[in-house]
Amino acid sequence: MLDFFFKSYENASTLQITLEFLAFVTGILSVYFAKKENIWVYPTGLISTVITVYLLYQAQYFGDMTINVYYSLMSVYGWYRWSKGAATGSLPISRTNFNEKIIGIGLFVFTLLVTYGVYQFFDYSLEIPNYIDIFTSGLFFTAMWYMALKKIENWTLWIIGDCIVVPLFAYRGLGMLSLQYLLFTVLAVLAYIEWKKILNNTPSST
Repeated sequence: MLDFFFKSYENASTLQITLEFLAFVTGILSVYFAKKENIWVYPTGLISTVITVYLLYQAQYFGDMTINVYYSLMSVYGWYRWSKGAATGSLPISRTNFNEKIIGIGLFVFTLLVTYGVYQFFDYSLEIPNYIDIFTSGLFFTAMWYMALKKIENWTLWIIGDCIVVPLFAYRGLGMLSLQYLLFTVLAVLAYIEWKKILNNTPSST
């Protein structure tokens, strides 16, 4: 197992290893803070996604790169929403209503099209892993929007997407990112359980 993770870094530069490790740590912290409804989810998440954009661009995984650009933008939006909610107490954990479900589906489809378009723009020859990448990009971007609104469904989407990309990153030789998303999966399951308890104990939740 250790040989698998370290082998992929035999020819990696010190800068790449350092940046990937920093993205790994801040990414884990971001999910932990999200689990605890702590606004630090967003600054730590921004550090992780900006670094990941650079690393994925270098590796020419343009679909993943695009979704991490989305993450960065959505993190700014989520930071604003959570900050405003903390000041007014108007952003509790809740479930999506019908309109939010429809918007979520729209965001999912839109992200699929944009990610596919990015691959076409870079004249990239699409293979099965790339189509998987496009699909998970849609899941993750929708999850980011739901997280910004503190909708419990965000964790369901994270769990599904994380379970898909763990073997995908391993296949691509990105061992640290694969391990990171494995930990994300565990944290997302725990976060869903914690948020569900809070939601069930909130009489006014809808």
